[in-house]
Amino acid sequence: MARAEGELRRLALSFGYFALLLSSYYLIRPVRDALVAGSGARSIPSLATAVFAVMLLIVPLFGWLVAHVRRSRLLPLTYAFFAANLLLFALLFRVEPENIWTGRVFYVWTTVFNLFVVSVFWSFMAETWTEQDGRRLFGVIAAGGSLGGVAGPLAARAFVGAIGTAGLAAIAAVLLGATVLCILPLARDARERGRLGAGHPGKPAGADEPVGGEILAGLTRLAASPFLLGIAALVMLGSLLGMLVYIEMAKAAQGLFATAAGRTAFFAERDLWVNGGSFLLQLLAVGPLARRFGVRPLLVGAALLAATVLAGVSLVPTAAALFAASVGLRTTEFGVAKPNRDMLYTVVDAETKYKVKNVVDTVVYRGSDVLSGWIHAGLAALGLTLAGIAAFGAATACLLALGAYWVGVGYRSRGGV
Repeated sequence: MARAEGELRRLALSFGYFALLLSSYYLIRPVRDALVAGSGARSIPSLATAVFAVMLLIVPLFGWLVAHVRRSRLLPLTYAFFAANLLLFALLFRVEPENIWTGRVFYVWTTVFNLFVVSVFWSFMAETWTEQDGRRLFGVIAAGGSLGGVAGPLAARAFVGAIGTAGLAAIAAVLLGATVLCILPLARDARERGRLGAGHPGKPAGADEPVGGEILAGLTRLAASPFLLGIAALVMLGSLLGMLVYIEMAKAAQGLFATAAGRTAFFAERDLWVNGGSFLLQLLAVGPLARRFGVRPLLVGAALLAATVLAGVSLVPTAAALFAASVGLRTTEFGVAKPNRDMLYTVVDAETKYKVKNVVDTVVYRGSDVLSGWIHAGLAALGLTLAGIAAFGAATACLLALGAYWVGVGYRSRGGV
């Protein structure tokens, strides 16, 4: 009974942690998308390049922090830093809410913020929970994020007219700071159960010590492992699909709405549908399906569904079909694909969980966004319209399904299911 109560408490804290984290992000995501759409969809490839450049600067710093700072301090410090940044942006939005350059800087910052804080969250979860626990509970934990992802767009849509983008940024900072109330008891419990340092050579189980190792170990370990390179390939192909749809959505929003507030409400509506659907999938389906079939079929199935949806857009290339496809693709990504990709890290050691995962979720992901943005520009230069770009995306999704099958084989060979 005590063990079950302890697990329930850890599950509630993990659920609440992710709910607070993503409610913070989804309050400001529609603001980001609205500001970028207002400055023109053509700016997106250049902004993605700027994000990638910032990632290249930050990753070595983060590697140093992981090597030298205890996890019980690393996570609160990371979130406190980003919360302070949000308060600064709130001030800038108050002074000049639709400044193009503030919007562009905010796009770069928000993208970096999302990747780092979510990557760190799942690294911590992969260390806190066992592989068996992950298959049972990661879907429920991910549902916490989707619940936050529903609350954030609802609040953004309801209050942006009254408090503006500055008010949304300030509330997001408070929510982000509140995650520390979940992190501290989770870290203490993990240390007491011997989970911190578990499976890491040279680290005693339960030791809340820095991970150690080289600053660039994330890159060297990634390059040396076919399994990890396979995960990176899944992220790259998924990024390409997401960027193709994102740019087309930005073009549509620019034509439909003249103001930042209107575009913010539009993207908030999209995020509301996405996160509502993701919440239901994560809470009701991911855990039972992962236990019944394993990770590989779910990753392959998500890719094949993406191929089907994009093929549909290529046949019916309308704004309504694009909106529905965006909702369907993002719901499947966050509701099924991402929780299962995060489960892949439960079979590796702590240094890989934090350093390699961070490199994949930041440098690889945003490097792929850069390439994807310019691929879209190239396709448009060749004269492809929405129909042709969607057909290209459908073919890419088929390749993603093949990669997911291969990575699933590697996961099973390491003890996963």
